[in-house]
Order: sequence, then C-alpha cells, then structure tokens
Amino acid sequence: MYKLKKFKITTLGCKVNQAESEAIAQELMSADWTAAADGQKADVCIVNTCTVTGKASMQSRQAVRKAIRTHPAACIVVTGCYAQTSPEDIQNIKGVHYIVGHAEKQTVGHLVRTLDGKIPAGAIRISGDLDPETPFESKNPPPPLADSRTRPFLKIQDGCNAFCTYCIVPYARGRSRSMPLENVLQCIQQVAAAGYHEVVLTGIHLGAYGHDLAPDTHLGQLLERIQETGCIDRVRLSSIEPFELTQEIIDRVAGCEMFCRHFHIPLQSGDDAILKKMGRPYCRLDFENLVSRIHRAMPEAAIGVDTLIGFPGESKAAFANTYEMIAALPVSYLHVFPFSVRPGTAAEKFADKIDSAVIKKRCAQMRRLGNKKRADFYRQFIGQTRQILVESKRDAPTGMLKGISSNYLPVLADGGDELKNKLVGVKIQKMEGNKLFGVLHS
Repeated sequence: MYKLKKFKITTLGCKVNQAESEAIAQELMSADWTAAADGQKADVCIVNTCTVTGKASMQSRQAVRKAIRTHPAACIVVTGCYAQTSPEDIQNIKGVHYIVGHAEKQTVGHLVRTLDGKIPAGAIRISGDLDPETPFESKNPPPPLADSRTRPFLKIQDGCNAFCTYCIVPYARGRSRSMPLENVLQCIQQVAAAGYHEVVLTGIHLGAYGHDLAPDTHLGQLLERIQETGCIDRVRLSSIEPFELTQEIIDRVAGCEMFCRHFHIPLQSGDDAILKKMGRPYCRLDFENLVSRIHRAMPEAAIGVDTLIGFPGESKAAFANTYEMIAALPVSYLHVFPFSVRPGTAAEKFADKIDSAVIKKRCAQMRRLGNKKRADFYRQFIGQTRQILVESKRDAPTGMLKGISSNYLPVLADGGDELKNKLVGVKIQKMEGNKLFGVLHS
C-alpha cells in the first residue's frame, strides 16, 4: 500500500501555534514520516494559520497559496485560527483539501498518517464550534532532539476570556482552559528526559492558567511546584498580561535561577483613554509600576513589550504618551504591531480610524525606539560572563555557535558541534550591529 512520507508545516502567528505545530510534527515523525528539506517536494503540506489581525489573515491566505504553488501534487491541510473563524474563505482557495478547526486540531496528525495516498477532489471541512466546556487537550509530548529547536514550547493554556475590543482570539480559540498541574509537571519531566535543558511555558492567555481547574490554582502555584521538582535547568515564561504578572511571580523568578530573567508583557498603548477603549483592565501607571518593580528586583532582566499602534482614536498626543512612556522605562525590546481592522471585533465599528500612512510612520518611529532600547540593553553586558544555551543550528552569516542567555541575550561564539544543546559560559566581548560576540569561558 502506498504511504505518503514527507511533510511540511508552515506556521504563522504566536508561540502557541508553534507549540501545536511541533506536536503535530512529532506525531508524524514518530510514525516514520520525515520533514521535507528546503527545495524538497512534500507529500502533505500543513498550514497552521493566524487571524489575530486583518494582515495576519491575508498572510495566512498567502501561505496557503504558496504551499499549493510550491507543492502542486501535495495534499494541503489548513488549520489554526483562520481555519476556525473563516473556513469559507479558505474553501474558496482552489487546491485546498482539508480545513481543520481548533476543536479538531489534535486530529491533524492522525488525519495525515491515514491518508494512504488518497487526496479528495475538493476541500473537506473538519471544524465545529468550540464548546465552552471543552477540556484542555493534554496531548502535548516534547518534540524530538532531531528537531532544530533547543528550547521547546510547552502549551499549558489555551483560549481567552478577555474579549479586548480589537481581538478575535476568544472567538477563534474559545474560552480559557488549562492543562492539569500534574500533567504540566509530567510534560516538563519528559522534555528534560529527552535531553532538553530549557522549556518555554506558553499559552494564549498564560496568566489565566489554572483558574478553570478544580481546585482553582494559578501560575504562581505552578511555578512553585516546578521549582520543587527541580527536573529541568531552565523554565522560560512567554507573554503574560500586566495585571496577571503578580508580585509572587516576580519574587519567584528573582529568587530562583531555574526561571529565566525574561518577561514579555503586552502593553498595547500608554494612553489611558485608548487602553479603556481597547478594553484593557489597567492604566498607564499600573504598567509603569510593574516594570519598575521587575527592574528593581532584577536589574538584568529582559523586559519585552508589545505595542498596538494606530488604534481608532489614537491622537498625536495619545501616541506621544505611548512613545514617551516606553522611552522612559527600562524596557529591553519592543514588538510593534500596526492596527488593522479585524472583522467580527468591536473595534471594527469604531469611528476615528487612523490613516494608514500615519500608522506606518508611527510604527517606524516606535521600531527605531525599540532598536535603541535593544542596543542599550545588550551593551550593558559587554565584559560580563553569561551562561547561554547553545542552539542546534549555527548562525548562518558567521558560522559561529549561537545561544540564548537566561535574560534573552543572543550571543555568538566559536566552538565545536559537541556544545550544541549544552549550557556553557561565555564572556561577552563586543557588540556589532544587533549581535553580541563572546568567547567560551573555561
């Protein structure tokens, strides 16, 4: 019987999507499938889509069409948030064979493994509504060491209850639900047993972890249990909402080297009126105090910030409030997103839309600030020795080993392949462009 054996996964959007793609890839590789190399034709192409903005939806459609062009004989499977919210749009793309929504996303690996060379003539939709009572899908084993990632993502939470006015995610992924605490500990132990030294805990709304469990728990309690097990060298947290990054979590990270000194916090706007219009449950002062508390506890910590620029009603003064606030805070880097209308959200109907040229100009200004912040943050560590986790792939332009420190410094150094996926000490010597260079510390 003919068996399809080569697959390619294209992933758009957030770390949760990346974690889910890794889980699909691992399931396929455990069944003797192989990932198609660059330039190699795949038998099955899986596109894991995003729809967080109108631009993300467009990019998802482009990725689907590219997969069809590049792999004309492949079975095309489209999943992810865009597949959940807009399956009709995907169905209109000629060449798509399966459209799989979030409620059935965990079945993608099984679907692919059982194709046996049979590709449908038209698109088959495998998607349904997300039941608020749907439990967390705990099938989340670690990816194999053959994969390029040395810091695997572990999805411990999915869905969102916030309903910010610009965001479609609660409609795409459903209500917040969490992996049971004991399952999280077991998964981390599996990651460590597979040879990894760091795991990245991720979720759509990570700070809401545990509130749906019985008994009710929270992220701080989970970190306490992880620390007690001591089963892995490093644990990194992905994005956490400002109002959920508690003093307990800050103190836990500051007091234990297992937890990476790295926080990524979505701000979106530094203007109180815009924050209220966005439906964000905090004000400018709350955010300023939070960043200051982190910096006092851990002056070396990396603090990344998300900004959403050009939200309806964002005046010149409102934008200046955001810019000036970030300029004054000890922020390490920025992710700058231009606002684009997302159909189905409350913001779609808001008046006072900002001209696209103005949004583009403001984003460029914010990105220049972000570049300066990043350079200033990197520069202060020249001359210091930091422990880095060496990645499995070398830096393409230089051929040097590259690794990441606890506080998210990317450092390049000369060394042998035996150091890949190892924690090593590196003395940082210089910065060129946006790269740090060091020498291995004996």
